[in-house]
Amino acid sequence: MKKITIIFAILILFSYKVNAQNNVIHAGLKIGLNTSNIYDTKDNDFDADSKLGLAAGAFLSIPFSKYFGIQPEVLFSQKGYKSRGNVLGSNYELSRTTSFIDVPLLIAFKPVSMLTILAGPHYSFLVHRKDKFSNSNISFEQEQEFKNSNLRKNIFGFTAGADIHLDRIVISGRAGWDIQNNDGEGTSTTPRYKNVWYQATIGYQLL
Repeated sequence: MKKITIIFAILILFSYKVNAQNNVIHAGLKIGLNTSNIYDTKDNDFDADSKLGLAAGAFLSIPFSKYFGIQPEVLFSQKGYKSRGNVLGSNYELSRTTSFIDVPLLIAFKPVSMLTILAGPHYSFLVHRKDKFSNSNISFEQEQEFKNSNLRKNIFGFTAGADIHLDRIVISGRAGWDIQNNDGEGTSTTPRYKNVWYQATIGYQLL
């Protein structure tokens, strides 16, 4: 968390130094929702439904020219899924919520003043996970095996989307997906998967 904060602060200071004369830097806050799901990469006996979660954070727009720039963001992003499947020979129903700090570094293309098209890599750090079982036939030991699975905390992925600018109001849409599996060192016994999500937010430019 400290490294992420330091990096974001350096970007802000750098952007002020380079662009303060032109007054073209934009920074702001945003809040909205994720609708997330997963796609299974190993286990065919796995069925998942989408789940809603919170998305909130800050963004910084740093232009390099009239049409191009970069837009780093720092977001608290809830993802997860609802699933039915089989673990260690027993059926289960599960609602999993995973909370991440997402740091997208997006290349920005601004064809017109009201529209910005964005795409680029993101880094996600897992800060919390909550599993809720229901209508489950699995034993306590099997449930603990599921909860104690070795999940990856540092995940890289890709994000793409667009911003619509209405004066200081920014309406944003994003699609994101993980490049790496969730299963850490590959020792997890629970289903291996990658996160995928759609995000809608509304923001306000402070600068």
